[in-house]
Amino acid sequence: MNLLDYIKGLSSAQVEALAEACKTSAGQLKQVAYGNRRASAGLAIAIDRVTAGLVTCEELRPDIDWPYLRRSAPPDLTLGGVQAA
Repeated sequence: MNLLDYIKGLSSAQVEALAEACKTSAGQLKQVAYGNRRASAGLAIAIDRVTAGLVTCEELRPDIDWPYLRRSAPPDLTLGGVQAA
């Protein structure tokens, strides 16, 4: 689902809450939704997370290689559930 379709289904208060959860403004969300501004990578991630994947990073920023970034998570530094020193 694209961001515009997503926010069109929300009340003004819900758009404000979404913006707050994404650490941005409702105006910025609308600018991105209408295609007037491009979401930063951080905002794309926040929107993906807050919308529980209904609006994806890939939808917002198709120019970023998201599959590569997902594969390159930091290594697990635990040993048998104990944090490495």
